[in-house]
Amino acid sequence: MPNPATPDTGASIRAFYDHALGLKKSGDLEEAERTLRRAVAIYRRDPNILCLLGETLLERRRPQEARHWFQVALEHFPGYPRALDGLGRSWLAEKRPRRAVVPLRRAAEALPDRVSTQLALARALGQSGHRAEADAAMARVMELDPDRAVALEAAEALGAGKVREAERLLRRHLADTPDDPMALRLLGRVAMETHRRGAAIRLMKRCLEHAPDFIQAHNDLADLYMKEDRFDEALEAVEAALALDPDLPHSWVFKANVLSRAQRHEESLAAYDRALSLHPGHGGAKAGKGHVLKTVGRTEEAIAVFRECLRSQPGFGEPWWSLANLKTFSFAPDEVALLESLLEREELGDEARVNMHYALGKHLENAGDFERAITEYQAGAALRRAQESYDPVQNQVITDRTIATFDADFFAERTGWGLDDDAPILVVGLPRSGSTLIEQILASHPEVDATMELGELARRARALGRKRKARGEYPESARTVSRAESEAIGRAYLDGAATFRGDAPRFIDKMPNNFAHLGLLHLALPNARVIDARRHPLDSCLGSYKQLFYRGQSFTYDWFELGQYYLQYRRLMDHWRGLFPDRILEVRYEDLVRDQEGQTRRMLDFLGLDFDPRCLRFWETERPINTASSEQVRQPLHARGINFWRHYEPHLGELIAQLEPLLRDLPPEDQPSWQAGAE
Repeated sequence: MPNPATPDTGASIRAFYDHALGLKKSGDLEEAERTLRRAVAIYRRDPNILCLLGETLLERRRPQEARHWFQVALEHFPGYPRALDGLGRSWLAEKRPRRAVVPLRRAAEALPDRVSTQLALARALGQSGHRAEADAAMARVMELDPDRAVALEAAEALGAGKVREAERLLRRHLADTPDDPMALRLLGRVAMETHRRGAAIRLMKRCLEHAPDFIQAHNDLADLYMKEDRFDEALEAVEAALALDPDLPHSWVFKANVLSRAQRHEESLAAYDRALSLHPGHGGAKAGKGHVLKTVGRTEEAIAVFRECLRSQPGFGEPWWSLANLKTFSFAPDEVALLESLLEREELGDEARVNMHYALGKHLENAGDFERAITEYQAGAALRRAQESYDPVQNQVITDRTIATFDADFFAERTGWGLDDDAPILVVGLPRSGSTLIEQILASHPEVDATMELGELARRARALGRKRKARGEYPESARTVSRAESEAIGRAYLDGAATFRGDAPRFIDKMPNNFAHLGLLHLALPNARVIDARRHPLDSCLGSYKQLFYRGQSFTYDWFELGQYYLQYRRLMDHWRGLFPDRILEVRYEDLVRDQEGQTRRMLDFLGLDFDPRCLRFWETERPINTASSEQVRQPLHARGINFWRHYEPHLGELIAQLEPLLRDLPPEDQPSWQAGAE
């Protein structure tokens, strides 16, 4: 059979289709999408390729993109039942059931024995107010396959984003049939969607008790454990999947991802290579391998892998941004021309388009074409913002509640609580504010271990919220913590960090968002030290806006939201500093660049560490670095990033208006022209 991973070999439609369908069935939706997009570029008029791409996008919760491909199929093949079914499902997923009824009626007439089509029609009719017809369609579903009906209905609801409805259906079904593996897995995915990972883990384990050969459930369980940094258990789960099918590339990629997160980089590279030996064109495996090579400082090899990925899959957006994000990399002229031409293609998916806009923006910025660069950044940010869920009002409310909960009286009543351990050094702040540089300097000291951006403190806060729900949500629930519990929280945090530590007496946690949880930190570990990485507010916010984050940081794709978030960050840090000033040190990026030795000595004094000259030659320290600044901190300091915002000042009016109270306090040479703030 021709290799579907390399379209220029003349692969057949059937080879593409079968390969993509296998990927989809195994749960590897990302690679299935990439394969189908390559196929569409060659076989634009094949209805099954078009429909399978649409169905894959529906499973990936991108109904508008999915609808486009079903409509393309119907343009070429009017009345094609599979495309009508997909079109109706797309409208349903977009919460427009009236639009879904017509195509689903036509599909159901053509496919009277297809359970999923009858079920989708029943849902569309019911949500449109056609109750009698909906009942008739559901009766037809029960007649065709009563055992699968509830699971299919719940899967439809979950795919349409109706998480509560899916949960209600599944719980009602499991009350009568508690051992249904499909329903248990679906309920586990509902728990994943609602960030109840503990419940999701329990449900996946129950599912596997009844269906130990359910490969997707093993991989789901591995994913859950990985997100909780429980890497040994994650590896055990993925090994169980591999024992069932050792030739499934998706499971090898899962294993490689877990090993990478656990900082077992050489083993991770070997797992990616195993996946690539099974499927040489697997874009996810190539991209993952490139990221690990970058993390360990093998930059030229990373570039070669990313470029190989682009040669075989030019429409895959992630490698474009990964290359641009190396900071020290420049695209060749033919690569730039290809990138620009890809952005003009109709079939390019939104996620790929986001990555490519950011990549082109970075290239244009490096070339000094700031006007075109900001246009590309804004195009990418607008697309990504549409995929994110963020509420600036809710963020302010949470800040208000945090300040009200963790006040001076709170800590006065709890003097002496928590563990007496000064090992943690937290580096907090906004992204792109110099935190990686601070980490690299401190990690060059022999008494300090670098770890990673640890999620343990946020997990402790979430767990406290769940545990204390009957007596209030977090942060208010912190008031019910006992002295013994405060020590237990500190111990859990230290135990979670231990996975990533070496033998040094101190360690760094560089999760920037931890600034929101410093009250809980001080309750549990009052001797922990915090370094607040500061940068000019406009450089800090602009740096975040220009950075395409893999996940999280959903406030960075809109100027207004970015400015509001920055104000709340500063407000909360002022509160913490007022409560425990001797535990927090503010370090300005500009001061660090202009006086490296003086600021380094200042940080070491704050931490109670002797000066070590290796901290001044931080770029010589060899260690894995996972952040976007990995290449920059492997070089000596330079001042090119200071007041970089001036290149974009005409476009920062909305941000300047938000930050005006802070900007007015800066020295005149660091202030914008206030005409920009008045736009």
